[in-house]
Amino acid sequence: MRKILIINSGGTFNKVYNELNGELEVQKNNDAIEEIVKIAFRNNIDITIKGVLHKDSLDLTHEDREVISNLIENYEKVLIVHGTDTMDITASYLSKKHLTGKTVVLTGAMKPFSIEPIEATSNLCISLHFLKECNEHDIFIGMHGLVKKYNKINKNRLLGKFELN
Repeated sequence: MRKILIINSGGTFNKVYNELNGELEVQKNNDAIEEIVKIAFRNNIDITIKGVLHKDSLDLTHEDREVISNLIENYEKVLIVHGTDTMDITASYLSKKHLTGKTVVLTGAMKPFSIEPIEATSNLCISLHFLKECNEHDIFIGMHGLVKKYNKINKNRLLGKFELN
């Protein structure tokens, strides 16, 4: 099995409640991802986790997306934990980079792992399993039981879920 890179860019998935200011803040660590992988996969997966940016996806810039793109270079299979508000923009950006021979899945959560761990865990596990088994090179989004090409799935903000176009 080839090594899989998990890029942790931040997003709601990684937010925790700050008791001092009453706000949800993106943590600058990989704790949630490491906990999920350790429990769900019992270390039966060859991964590298790189935490970068640590931002809400609404704050991501062109330069941030370039950082993500550059990290992908040395891996064939990549899972990006990303905020749900702009994961489609990052997916589209990556598709224009012509990342030949790469399988990339973007996933995230609508509620922080620290508050509601089931959705974040489910999205990460489904996406990671898909990535392990998939031999198609493309950019995908994995959310709410779906893993589809990035341009075939969208966030329905009215219903609060991802669905097929």
